[in-house]
Amino acid sequence: MSKNENTCKKKRTRYQKARNWLLFWCLFIGLGAVWGGTCMLIKPDGSILHMQDMIPYFQVLPFSKYLFQNFLFPGFALLIVNGISNLTAAYFLVKNKKTGCFLGMLFGITLMLWICIQFIIFPMNFLSTSYFLFGLAQAITGFACLTFFKQEHFHFDEMEYSDINSSSKTLVLYFSRMGYVRRRAYEIANKEKAAICEVKASERTEGTLGFLWCGRFGMHGWPMNIEPLEVNPETYDKVVICTPIWVFRIAGPIRQLCRDLNGKIKNVSYVIVHFEKLGFSSAVAEMDQLLGVTHQSAHSVCCKRGKYCFDKEVI
Repeated sequence: MSKNENTCKKKRTRYQKARNWLLFWCLFIGLGAVWGGTCMLIKPDGSILHMQDMIPYFQVLPFSKYLFQNFLFPGFALLIVNGISNLTAAYFLVKNKKTGCFLGMLFGITLMLWICIQFIIFPMNFLSTSYFLFGLAQAITGFACLTFFKQEHFHFDEMEYSDINSSSKTLVLYFSRMGYVRRRAYEIANKEKAAICEVKASERTEGTLGFLWCGRFGMHGWPMNIEPLEVNPETYDKVVICTPIWVFRIAGPIRQLCRDLNGKIKNVSYVIVHFEKLGFSSAVAEMDQLLGVTHQSAHSVCCKRGKYCFDKEVI
Protein backbone atom coordinates (compact mmCIF):
# COMPACT_ATOMS: atom_id res chain seq x y z
CA MET A 1 0.00 0.00 0.00
CA SER A 2 1.40 3.39 -1.00
CA LYS A 3 1.91 6.32 1.35
CA ASN A 4 -0.97 8.19 -0.30
CA GLU A 5 -3.35 5.24 0.15
CA ASN A 6 -2.44 5.09 3.83
CA THR A 7 -3.18 8.81 4.12
CA CYS A 8 -6.51 8.34 2.36
CA LYS A 9 -7.38 5.50 4.73
CA LYS A 10 -6.72 7.67 7.77
CA LYS A 11 -8.95 10.44 6.36
CA ARG A 12 -11.95 8.17 5.91
CA THR A 13 -13.49 9.02 9.30
CA ARG A 14 -16.10 11.52 8.13
CA TYR A 15 -17.20 9.25 5.28
CA GLN A 16 -17.50 6.23 7.57
CA LYS A 17 -19.61 8.15 10.08
CA ALA A 18 -21.93 9.49 7.37
CA ARG A 19 -22.07 6.04 5.76
CA ASN A 20 -23.07 4.38 9.03
CA TRP A 21 -25.86 6.91 9.61
CA LEU A 22 -27.08 6.54 6.03
CA LEU A 23 -27.00 2.75 6.41
CA PHE A 24 -29.15 3.10 9.52
CA TRP A 25 -31.74 5.22 7.69
CA CYS A 26 -31.84 2.87 4.69
CA LEU A 27 -32.33 -0.20 6.91
CA PHE A 28 -34.81 1.52 9.23
CA ILE A 29 -36.97 2.85 6.38
CA GLY A 30 -36.43 -0.14 4.10
CA LEU A 31 -37.29 -2.83 6.65
CA GLY A 32 -40.27 -0.82 7.90
CA ALA A 33 -41.57 -0.49 4.34
CA VAL A 34 -41.09 -4.20 3.64
CA TRP A 35 -43.00 -5.07 6.80
CA GLY A 36 -45.81 -2.60 6.04
CA GLY A 37 -46.07 -3.58 2.38
CA THR A 38 -46.09 -7.29 3.22
CA CYS A 39 -48.89 -6.76 5.74
CA MET A 40 -50.94 -4.97 3.10
CA LEU A 41 -50.41 -7.80 0.62
CA ILE A 42 -51.35 -10.46 3.15
CA LYS A 43 -54.50 -8.61 4.18
CA PRO A 44 -55.48 -6.13 1.43
CA ASP A 45 -58.24 -4.77 3.60
CA GLY A 46 -55.57 -3.25 5.88
CA SER A 47 -56.77 -5.07 8.98
CA ILE A 48 -53.29 -6.16 10.12
CA LEU A 49 -52.20 -2.52 10.30
CA HIS A 50 -55.61 -1.33 11.52
CA MET A 51 -56.01 0.84 8.42
CA GLN A 52 -59.45 -0.29 7.27
CA ASP A 53 -60.95 3.15 7.72
CA MET A 54 -58.39 4.89 5.53
CA ILE A 55 -59.53 3.55 2.15
CA PRO A 56 -61.95 6.46 1.52
CA TYR A 57 -59.09 8.93 1.72
CA PHE A 58 -57.48 7.37 -1.36
CA GLN A 59 -60.44 8.19 -3.56
CA VAL A 60 -59.05 11.66 -4.36
CA LEU A 61 -56.13 10.08 -6.25
CA PRO A 62 -56.17 9.39 -10.03
CA PHE A 63 -57.38 5.91 -11.05
CA SER A 64 -58.67 5.32 -7.52
CA LYS A 65 -61.53 3.24 -8.94
CA TYR A 66 -59.01 0.65 -10.19
CA LEU A 67 -56.01 0.95 -7.86
CA PHE A 68 -57.22 2.07 -4.45
CA GLN A 69 -60.26 -0.01 -3.57
CA ASN A 70 -58.01 -1.93 -1.18
CA PHE A 71 -54.38 -1.89 -0.07
CA LEU A 72 -53.06 -4.30 -2.70
CA PHE A 73 -51.56 -1.65 -5.02
CA PRO A 74 -50.33 0.62 -2.15
CA GLY A 75 -48.70 -2.47 -0.63
CA PHE A 76 -46.81 -3.26 -3.84
CA ALA A 77 -45.83 0.41 -4.23
CA LEU A 78 -44.60 0.68 -0.63
CA LEU A 79 -42.66 -2.56 -0.95
CA ILE A 80 -40.88 -1.48 -4.14
CA VAL A 81 -40.53 2.30 -3.78
CA ASN A 82 -39.47 2.47 -0.13
CA GLY A 83 -38.68 -1.13 0.80
CA ILE A 84 -36.59 -2.96 -1.78
CA SER A 85 -35.10 0.32 -2.97
CA ASN A 86 -33.66 1.23 0.44
CA LEU A 87 -32.42 -2.30 1.08
CA THR A 88 -30.62 -2.15 -2.27
CA ALA A 89 -28.98 1.10 -1.22
CA ALA A 90 -28.01 -0.53 2.09
CA TYR A 91 -26.35 -3.40 0.20
CA PHE A 92 -24.18 -0.99 -1.81
CA LEU A 93 -23.32 0.94 1.36
CA VAL A 94 -22.13 -2.25 3.05
CA LYS A 95 -19.92 -2.81 -0.01
CA ASN A 96 -18.59 0.78 0.31
CA LYS A 97 -19.79 1.71 -3.18
CA LYS A 98 -20.49 5.28 -4.26
CA THR A 99 -23.76 4.02 -5.73
CA GLY A 100 -25.01 3.38 -2.18
CA CYS A 101 -24.40 7.02 -1.20
CA PHE A 102 -26.25 8.30 -4.25
CA LEU A 103 -29.17 5.88 -3.91
CA GLY A 104 -29.47 6.60 -0.19
CA MET A 105 -29.78 10.32 -0.93
CA LEU A 106 -32.21 9.67 -3.81
CA PHE A 107 -34.49 7.41 -1.79
CA GLY A 108 -34.59 9.96 1.03
CA ILE A 109 -36.00 12.43 -1.50
CA THR A 110 -38.38 9.71 -2.75
CA LEU A 111 -39.69 9.18 0.78
CA MET A 112 -40.36 12.91 1.18
CA LEU A 113 -42.33 12.91 -2.10
CA TRP A 114 -44.23 9.85 -0.92
CA ILE A 115 -45.17 11.60 2.31
CA CYS A 116 -46.20 14.74 0.41
CA ILE A 117 -48.91 12.62 -1.23
CA GLN A 118 -50.02 11.56 2.24
CA PHE A 119 -50.16 15.21 3.28
CA ILE A 120 -52.64 15.76 0.43
CA ILE A 121 -54.95 12.82 1.09
CA PHE A 122 -54.72 12.39 4.88
CA PRO A 123 -55.32 14.86 7.69
CA MET A 124 -52.13 16.14 9.31
CA ASN A 125 -50.78 13.42 11.59
CA PHE A 126 -47.70 12.63 13.66
CA LEU A 127 -46.65 9.54 11.69
CA SER A 128 -46.56 11.23 8.27
CA THR A 129 -44.72 14.24 9.65
CA SER A 130 -42.17 11.99 11.36
CA TYR A 131 -41.45 10.03 8.18
CA PHE A 132 -41.10 13.23 6.18
CA LEU A 133 -38.40 14.31 8.65
CA PHE A 134 -36.83 10.85 8.41
CA GLY A 135 -36.66 11.24 4.62
CA LEU A 136 -35.13 14.70 4.99
CA ALA A 137 -32.51 13.33 7.38
CA GLN A 138 -31.75 10.48 4.98
CA ALA A 139 -31.39 12.83 2.02
CA ILE A 140 -29.05 15.18 3.91
CA THR A 141 -26.99 12.26 5.24
CA GLY A 142 -26.80 10.79 1.74
CA PHE A 143 -25.54 14.08 0.31
CA ALA A 144 -22.90 14.30 3.05
CA CYS A 145 -21.93 10.67 2.51
CA LEU A 146 -21.57 11.18 -1.25
CA THR A 147 -19.51 14.36 -0.74
CA PHE A 148 -17.18 12.73 1.79
CA PHE A 149 -16.80 9.66 -0.44
CA LYS A 150 -15.61 11.79 -3.36
CA GLN A 151 -13.27 13.77 -1.13
CA GLU A 152 -11.68 10.78 0.52
CA HIS A 153 -11.27 8.78 -2.69
CA PHE A 154 -9.48 11.59 -4.49
CA HIS A 155 -6.22 9.67 -4.37
CA PHE A 156 -3.62 8.68 -6.94
CA ASP A 157 -0.51 6.56 -7.25
CA GLU A 158 2.56 8.75 -6.79
CA MET A 159 4.64 6.14 -8.63
CA GLU A 160 2.83 7.02 -11.89
CA TYR A 161 4.66 10.35 -12.02
CA SER A 162 8.00 9.00 -13.19
CA ASP A 163 9.49 12.30 -14.38
CA ILE A 164 9.54 13.92 -10.95
CA ASN A 165 13.02 14.86 -9.70
CA SER A 166 14.59 14.26 -13.11
CA SER A 167 15.62 17.94 -13.17
CA SER A 168 16.95 19.89 -10.18
CA LYS A 169 16.25 23.43 -11.45
CA THR A 170 12.60 23.64 -10.38
CA LEU A 171 10.96 22.94 -7.02
CA VAL A 172 7.24 22.46 -6.36
CA LEU A 173 6.14 23.25 -2.80
CA TYR A 174 2.60 22.36 -1.73
CA PHE A 175 0.32 22.04 1.26
CA SER A 176 -2.68 19.74 0.93
CA ARG A 177 -5.25 18.80 3.53
CA MET A 178 -7.59 16.59 1.47
CA GLY A 179 -5.36 15.65 -1.48
CA TYR A 180 -6.71 18.04 -4.13
CA VAL A 181 -3.64 20.27 -4.07
CA ARG A 182 -1.28 17.30 -3.76
CA ARG A 183 -2.48 15.76 -7.00
CA ARG A 184 -2.18 18.98 -8.96
CA ALA A 185 1.29 19.58 -7.45
CA TYR A 186 2.42 16.14 -8.61
CA GLU A 187 1.04 16.77 -12.09
CA ILE A 188 2.98 20.03 -12.32
CA ALA A 189 6.17 18.51 -10.92
CA ASN A 190 5.93 15.64 -13.39
CA LYS A 191 5.39 18.02 -16.31
CA GLU A 192 8.24 20.31 -15.21
CA LYS A 193 10.46 17.34 -14.24
CA ALA A 194 10.82 19.16 -10.97
CA ALA A 195 11.56 18.24 -7.39
CA ILE A 196 8.58 18.24 -5.03
CA CYS A 197 8.27 18.91 -1.32
CA GLU A 198 5.22 18.86 0.97
CA VAL A 199 4.72 21.72 3.43
CA LYS A 200 3.57 20.08 6.66
CA ALA A 201 1.64 21.92 9.35
CA SER A 202 2.67 21.48 12.97
CA GLU A 203 -0.98 21.58 14.04
CA ARG A 204 -3.87 19.25 13.35
CA THR A 205 -5.47 19.78 9.95
CA GLU A 206 -7.12 16.42 9.24
CA GLY A 207 -10.71 15.37 9.86
CA THR A 208 -13.70 17.47 10.90
CA LEU A 209 -11.92 19.05 13.88
CA GLY A 210 -8.97 19.88 11.63
CA PHE A 211 -11.34 21.42 9.10
CA LEU A 212 -12.85 23.66 11.77
CA TRP A 213 -9.42 24.57 13.13
CA CYS A 214 -8.16 25.46 9.65
CA GLY A 215 -11.30 27.54 9.08
CA ARG A 216 -10.45 29.58 12.17
CA PHE A 217 -6.99 30.34 10.77
CA GLY A 218 -8.44 31.15 7.36
CA MET A 219 -11.11 33.47 8.77
CA HIS A 220 -8.53 35.51 10.71
CA GLY A 221 -5.81 35.30 8.05
CA TRP A 222 -3.35 33.80 10.53
CA PRO A 223 -0.17 31.91 9.62
CA MET A 224 0.07 28.33 10.86
CA ASN A 225 3.31 26.89 12.15
CA ILE A 226 5.01 24.46 9.79
CA GLU A 227 7.66 21.78 10.12
CA PRO A 228 11.14 22.40 8.63
CA LEU A 229 11.29 21.78 4.89
CA GLU A 230 13.18 18.75 3.64
CA VAL A 231 14.81 20.87 0.91
CA ASN A 232 16.29 24.36 0.61
CA PRO A 233 14.20 26.42 -1.85
CA GLU A 234 17.06 28.92 -2.25
CA THR A 235 19.07 26.35 -4.24
CA TYR A 236 16.49 26.16 -7.03
CA ASP A 237 16.14 28.44 -10.05
CA LYS A 238 12.35 28.34 -9.96
CA VAL A 239 9.83 27.62 -7.21
CA VAL A 240 6.15 26.76 -7.74
CA ILE A 241 3.97 27.20 -4.64
CA CYS A 242 0.65 25.33 -4.59
CA THR A 243 -1.91 26.33 -1.98
CA PRO A 244 -5.55 25.64 -1.12
CA ILE A 245 -7.91 28.44 -0.18
CA TRP A 246 -9.19 28.77 3.38
CA VAL A 247 -12.16 31.15 3.71
CA PHE A 248 -11.15 33.05 0.54
CA ARG A 249 -7.51 33.35 1.69
CA ILE A 250 -4.33 31.34 1.26
CA ALA A 251 -3.88 28.44 3.66
CA GLY A 252 -2.20 29.22 6.98
CA PRO A 253 0.83 26.93 6.40
CA ILE A 254 1.52 28.56 3.02
CA ARG A 255 1.21 32.00 4.63
CA GLN A 256 3.92 30.98 7.11
CA LEU A 257 6.02 29.48 4.29
CA CYS A 258 5.89 32.75 2.34
CA ARG A 259 6.96 34.67 5.44
CA ASP A 260 9.89 32.32 5.97
CA LEU A 261 10.99 32.67 2.34
CA ASN A 262 10.71 36.45 2.20
CA GLY A 263 13.53 37.80 0.02
CA LYS A 264 15.06 34.33 -0.45
CA ILE A 265 13.59 33.33 -3.82
CA LYS A 266 13.31 35.41 -6.99
CA ASN A 267 11.50 33.27 -9.58
CA VAL A 268 8.17 32.05 -8.24
CA SER A 269 4.85 30.88 -9.65
CA TYR A 270 1.60 30.07 -7.88
CA VAL A 271 -1.12 27.46 -8.23
CA ILE A 272 -4.26 28.16 -6.20
CA VAL A 273 -6.73 25.28 -5.73
CA HIS A 274 -10.25 25.96 -4.46
CA PHE A 275 -13.94 25.11 -4.83
CA GLU A 276 -15.21 28.27 -6.52
CA LYS A 277 -14.84 29.49 -10.10
CA LEU A 278 -12.93 32.59 -9.05
CA GLY A 279 -9.50 33.97 -9.84
CA PHE A 280 -8.43 34.78 -6.26
CA SER A 281 -6.16 37.59 -7.42
CA SER A 282 -6.11 38.85 -3.81
CA ALA A 283 -4.42 35.62 -2.72
CA VAL A 284 -1.82 36.09 -5.45
CA ALA A 285 -1.17 39.67 -4.32
CA GLU A 286 -0.81 38.55 -0.70
CA MET A 287 1.78 35.90 -1.58
CA ASP A 288 3.74 38.46 -3.61
CA GLN A 289 3.72 40.80 -0.62
CA LEU A 290 4.77 38.11 1.85
CA LEU A 291 7.57 36.85 -0.39
CA GLY A 292 8.72 40.30 -1.46
CA VAL A 293 8.70 39.32 -5.15
CA THR A 294 6.54 39.62 -8.25
CA HIS A 295 5.28 36.26 -9.46
CA GLN A 296 6.08 34.97 -12.95
CA SER A 297 2.72 33.24 -13.39
CA ALA A 298 -0.33 32.26 -11.34
CA HIS A 299 -3.06 29.74 -12.05
CA SER A 300 -6.44 29.38 -10.43
CA VAL A 301 -7.68 25.77 -10.36
CA CYS A 302 -11.24 24.86 -9.36
CA CYS A 303 -11.71 21.38 -7.93
CA LYS A 304 -15.36 20.66 -7.21
CA ARG A 305 -16.95 17.39 -6.08
CA GLY A 306 -13.74 15.45 -6.64
CA LYS A 307 -13.01 16.76 -10.17
CA TYR A 308 -10.93 19.61 -11.59
CA CYS A 309 -13.38 21.98 -13.27
CA PHE A 310 -11.09 24.55 -14.82
CA ASP A 311 -7.57 25.97 -14.78
CA LYS A 312 -7.13 29.59 -15.76
CA GLU A 313 -4.32 32.08 -15.49
CA VAL A 314 -4.71 34.89 -12.98
CA ILE A 315 -3.81 38.29 -14.42
